[in-house]
Amino acid sequence: MDRVKLELEDLARAGGRRRIGTVYLIDKPVKSWIGEVRKVAYHVEDVIDKYSYHILQIEEEGFLMKYFIKGTHYVKVFSDIPRASFRVWVGWENLSVAKEEKFGSANDYVAIIQVDPHVRRLSLCRWKVNTSLKVKFPRLRSLVAHGMISSTPDLLSSILSESKHLTVLELQDSNITEVPTFIGNLFNLRYIGLRRTNVKSLPESIEKLFNLHTLDIKQTQIEKLLRGIVKSDFRYFIGVESPKGLSNLEELQTLEMVQVNKDLAEQLKKLMQLRSIWIDNVSPSDCANLFATLSTMPLLSSLLISARDVNETLCLQALDPISTKLHRLIVRGQWASGTLKYPIFRNNHGEHLKYLALSWCQFGEDPLGVLAPHVPNLTYLSLNRVNSASTLVLSAGCFPHLKTLVLKRMPDVKQMEIGDGALPRIEGLYLVSLTQLDKVPQGIELLLSLKRLWLLYLHDEFKTLWQTSGMHQKMQHVPEIRI
Repeated sequence: MDRVKLELEDLARAGGRRRIGTVYLIDKPVKSWIGEVRKVAYHVEDVIDKYSYHILQIEEEGFLMKYFIKGTHYVKVFSDIPRASFRVWVGWENLSVAKEEKFGSANDYVAIIQVDPHVRRLSLCRWKVNTSLKVKFPRLRSLVAHGMISSTPDLLSSILSESKHLTVLELQDSNITEVPTFIGNLFNLRYIGLRRTNVKSLPESIEKLFNLHTLDIKQTQIEKLLRGIVKSDFRYFIGVESPKGLSNLEELQTLEMVQVNKDLAEQLKKLMQLRSIWIDNVSPSDCANLFATLSTMPLLSSLLISARDVNETLCLQALDPISTKLHRLIVRGQWASGTLKYPIFRNNHGEHLKYLALSWCQFGEDPLGVLAPHVPNLTYLSLNRVNSASTLVLSAGCFPHLKTLVLKRMPDVKQMEIGDGALPRIEGLYLVSLTQLDKVPQGIELLLSLKRLWLLYLHDEFKTLWQTSGMHQKMQHVPEIRI
């Protein structure tokens, strides 16, 4: 806040050096100054939103249970809104903070009619009231309504119709089927979240939202976007077939789960600000052109590639990124033979990777031993439905930075061997649905940094063998064990 205050003071002094009268109001420097003030003002609200919390219930012993949401319309953390919440306990004295910041929370009729009409941030999470109700919150900036269930749209419509200052609208997991047509009047909207709702289409009025930075329609029934929506200054675009005119969104930073079409590679050539891109429905014939285009993106940091069919082969030979920031790679589909010899795992690219998740790849040999030399700096590794050798070996010194290892649905795995000094920083080990794993992983007790160990849906005899081997005593240093 102090930094923001100093920025405002500097801007004020800069503006004071020239005499501003009505004749100068159309002057470019004045417009620029006003724009900078507006940006700083938005930042102040961003900081406030970032540290807002959800008051859920009052406990008898005199404490409030709150949810601290690591999410706001601050663009860097948009994707964390639904995922990154955790419970904290605070004393009664902090209730004044919620009042000062104009925060409100309600999940029933009695609670919402008691909310301050001047509230600026409102949570309607788990709302299940079907009573027709109309309320007005003219100063509302953020509305979060995860899992809202209501047979009448009156409540949502009444709130939105009067909230001209709204910047964040999060309706994830709600049972809504349509977006009100007057949403186009909410010209301050910067974020709309409709993930896992029953919405089938967007109203044409949404094309008017020129300030909209993020539209999350992942796992909805929306199949195509309106052509005019590409006029918006998008930063984040999540979950649907790419619209015509996608290349006009030159400031786009996130494009998640877009389906391949014949024009996608050409459209991507103009989107050089992309940091994160998730591409679905990729066929073998798409690989060369598409991956060559992705390789030219200088800021690319996160890439997901999903094959059209799990049995189709993805050839990554043309993927040779100029970006040194690519740290997250997710591949869902068969690998072409010799993939680990391709540039993405050579030329230092493998050393930049921190997060690697592979599904449906056919290694035929021990994937841990094969991958370890190529991706030494991984902190997260997930292998799902991967065919492999029957024995997996984590040799001494392998994956020195790995904190999370997930092995899931690997039908060939019968045993694991963990060498002394392997995984020195491991915190989470998740072995799930390895139905042939009938032996306790040899050397697992050597993982002294382990905090979470899941051994779920393994061989029928595994649990008995774990108990008879005295593993509970050997693994007492692990706080969380699930078997």
